Amino acid sequence: MKISDDIHNYYEKLVIEHFEALKLDSKYDANFIADLTCVVLNQLPTRYIRHEVDMAFYLPASERFEMESKVKVAVSKSLEFMKLHNEE
Repeated sequence: MKISDDIHNYYEKLVIEHFEALKLDSKYDANFIADLTCVVLNQLPTRYIRHEVDMAFYLPASERFEMESKVKVAVSKSLEFMKLHNEE
């Protein structure tokens, strides 16, 4: 069995949206962003979906808010971690 290319972790989308809101691509290079993405996603649970529309219709607003909050905390912690370890 092959897992479809359509299946992805919804947290990836939320992380990318938060990176864009913080304009991280204008502050850091692609290698830093790639490493940061891994560090952030490793702190978050997985939420696999096939279609974005599934989340739009079936995700309660309170759960979306909680997911976004987890992303913000994970990004903040990860940025501190990355900054600390890149200076060594």
